[in-house]
Amino acid sequence: MKYTTFIILLFFSSFIISQEKFSKEISLVTDNDLYVSTIRDRYYTSGIFLTYRYLSKQKKEHLEKRIFEWQIGHEMYTPYVSTVPNISFHDRPFAGYLYGGFNVKRIYKNHQIFKTSLRLGFIGPNAFGKELQEFIHNIYGFKKAIGWEYQIKNALALNLGAQYLKRVVKTEKDNFDISWVNQVNIGTVYTNVSSGFYSRFGFKPLQSLANSIAFGTNINDENTRFKREVESFIYVKPTVQYAFYDATLQGSFLNTSSSVVTKEIIPLIFNIEFGILFTAHRFNFGYSFMYNTSKSKDLRYGYGHKYGRISINYLLR
Repeated sequence: MKYTTFIILLFFSSFIISQEKFSKEISLVTDNDLYVSTIRDRYYTSGIFLTYRYLSKQKKEHLEKRIFEWQIGHEMYTPYVSTVPNISFHDRPFAGYLYGGFNVKRIYKNHQIFKTSLRLGFIGPNAFGKELQEFIHNIYGFKKAIGWEYQIKNALALNLGAQYLKRVVKTEKDNFDISWVNQVNIGTVYTNVSSGFYSRFGFKPLQSLANSIAFGTNINDENTRFKREVESFIYVKPTVQYAFYDATLQGSFLNTSSSVVTKEIIPLIFNIEFGILFTAHRFNFGYSFMYNTSKSKDLRYGYGHKYGRISINYLLR
């Protein structure tokens, strides 16, 4: 009887929890090539992104939701290894990029999402790439990085971005869908355009674009028609990007003192991302494998770059 009562209480508490609505979320995403190889430490070697998102209280007739996001981000780049004392062997520049950002995500009732973003920060020594890499290497017992004195020079970083998603395919059982994804970035760090597809394969029925951890839209309040649902799926996201400008490779046009090491970009880049995302009570977790073709010329390893992504999100009231 004792165990039966416990099971009944557990069932009802789970049911109540599933009906709860959370209107805020905090997210930590980390990128690192160590997540796919313990010996690889090159090119785009680290990314750390902390995001706080919350629902707008102003409701729009044509929108399911409007979500605001504040973000702090850091990206780090190195040559083919992080210990390169001889400048002639730098096949890409050392570079750090630190920014604070604000995003507005508009989720429409016709299965579309439009997101705009503003990022302001620094590229160069003011981004503390050298210090962060030394900290990471000390934790793991790796060799001290050598060559950061030749990194891309300091400059102000200002970037604007826009992203558009539209669902184009969905099965009747909601176990598979495809969304068309497009992105534009313009600024003093990155200027590029990209397009591709985001495909989800669900272990459980998939949630719509307006209420899924896949798109950061799984927060709700008393005015939304959705509630938090259990999600578990794998996804594949191939995209093609055309890059017009990349200050982490070419140096910033805002700094008149030219960087010692700069490289010529390869404009056309193919990216593919696949991974798994799932919920666990207030948390959701994810792991992704990322691959992109080479972004610059004369790289020692010219067959592209691989790295991993780990994400941890937590819902707040």
